Parts: sequence; structure tokens; C-alpha cells
Amino acid sequence: MPHDETLLSIVIPAYNYASTLKRAVNSVAEQLNQNHELIVIDDGSTDDTPLVLEKLQQQIHGNVRFIRKKNGGASTARNRGILEARGSFLVFLDADDELLPGALAIIEEHIASHPGTCLVIGGHISVLTSGKQRKHIPGELPASPFERVHNYLLRKTIVLSNGACAMHRSIFDRGLYPESFRSAEDIPVFAQALANYPCSVLKLPLALIYKHEDSLRHQFSHAKAGGIRLVDEVFSGSRLGREFQSLKKPFFSQRCLSLFRSAYLANDDVSAKEFFTLAVKNDWRVLFNASYVKKAARLWAKKLLGTIPNQR
Repeated sequence: MPHDETLLSIVIPAYNYASTLKRAVNSVAEQLNQNHELIVIDDGSTDDTPLVLEKLQQQIHGNVRFIRKKNGGASTARNRGILEARGSFLVFLDADDELLPGALAIIEEHIASHPGTCLVIGGHISVLTSGKQRKHIPGELPASPFERVHNYLLRKTIVLSNGACAMHRSIFDRGLYPESFRSAEDIPVFAQALANYPCSVLKLPLALIYKHEDSLRHQFSHAKAGGIRLVDEVFSGSRLGREFQSLKKPFFSQRCLSLFRSAYLANDDVSAKEFFTLAVKNDWRVLFNASYVKKAARLWAKKLLGTIPNQR
């Protein structure tokens, strides 16, 4: 399939988001021009998503395609979008978010004024469940690819959000979205983009990103399934070269602590202890992190108190 017919392909993976999908699709459809295409990948939804898409197909005109596939997770839907897309650049918009008016024209103008860029990092507006909004505008990027990856993976000073980034399709030559992960699957792709390709910052918000109060146990089940395997995926040779491998050990500790915190909040005490122990074994300096140590102490104290018989 030729990839030079359009500049921007907007891909919306959708799984059981019938209630918000129309909002997401319309936010894109309203600003499409001859340089854009919209592809919606229905990842085997079991709700009214197919019905919503059928109605939208009758209402929307232009370069729009709706594709249904067997359920396989967000990574499989995004990878199908990459395969189907004709655009040089891809924007992945979640089905419960929306593009801000004029976002595609702003991205087009930025790409034209930054020839050679492969990753456009835009801002976004978080919408909390209370309705409160918070604007996030990216800061300046370090010139060094090593510092970019370090700041993204460890310092967390580079924040990348689907819907607010545009990626040149060449980025995916090094690796697609890992399909065995149902959580954090975009981290390996963003890391390889920052490490190996020219990047630029667009200091304007491009999307509304809606935050949800999903079940902590549900969220952690996906994170736990991926577990520390994510570390090897991020640092695989095809994604990050030798010059980045010194970041693997501290990222391992950080991943363990992140999983520990998620398990702790989900009241999965056994998993929380396992991940905290792994973090300490990997780097004992974890014990200087007071926030995590306090949580760990509470866990072990809970077990200890549970073994002490009641005194009358």
C-alpha cells in the first residue's frame, strides 16, 4: 500500500467505547482535508461499537475507513492501523479522547516548518472525572538522544501522550507495538523514537485526554501480566542500542517500584512484596526512597501483627 498519498493518518483503536467513540471520531472528521485520513479499528468490541460505526459511516464523508478485527488488545489494533495507513505520519487517538479543533492543521504546519522531524511532541489537556482541566505543554528537548531517553524513562520530565503526538512511519521499522502487553505498550515505541529519530516539540495542546477512575485491580491485572518483561522489551537491541543499555538497571528498579505501588493500591499484598523485594535486590539504594519504604513497612507490619495472638 503506498504511503505518500496523505500526510497524516489518524488511527483510533476502539474496544467497547461505544459511549465516547462518536465524540472521538467527530473531533477528527470535522477537520479532515485532502492531506488526511481517518482509520477506526474496532478491536472486536462486544458493546454497541459496531452500531455506532455503522451510523457514523452514513454521516461522515471523506477519507475515512472503519475496520473490524478479532479482539487482540490495543497494540494489535495500532499495528493494524500502521499496516492500513497511507500517511507519512500517524496520530493514534484513543477512543475516549478527542482532538482539539485545528489540531491537524497545526501539526501540518509544524511538520512543514520542521523538515526531517520524525516525532512531533505536542501538548494536551487532561480532563479529570470532576470536569477540572489541566494543561500540559512539553518543555525543551535535550539535544542528546541518551538524555532524551533518560528523561523519558527515568526522570519522567518528557511526557508523551497518544493523541498529542505524530510519528513518522519510519519509526516503526525498529519495532511495532508489542502485542503481548495490555499495559504500558507504548513505552517501547516512544523510547525507540526518542533514541533513534529527529524529534521536535510543538508547544500547543492538541488533544483532550480524559482520565478515568477504573478499578485499581483491573488496571493492575494488566500491568502485572506484563510485569518486568517490559524492561527487556524496551531495551531490546532493535529498539535501543548499546549506548542506552546503562539505563536498563535503573529502569528495572523503577519498573519494580511502579508495579509495587500498583499492587499496594490494589491490595495485592503478595505481589507488592515480590516487586519491592526485586527492586531492593536490583539496587539496595531503593531503601532511601522514603515513600516506597513506608508502604513496604506497612505491608510487613500487617503480616507481623496478623501472626501475634490477641492478648486478653
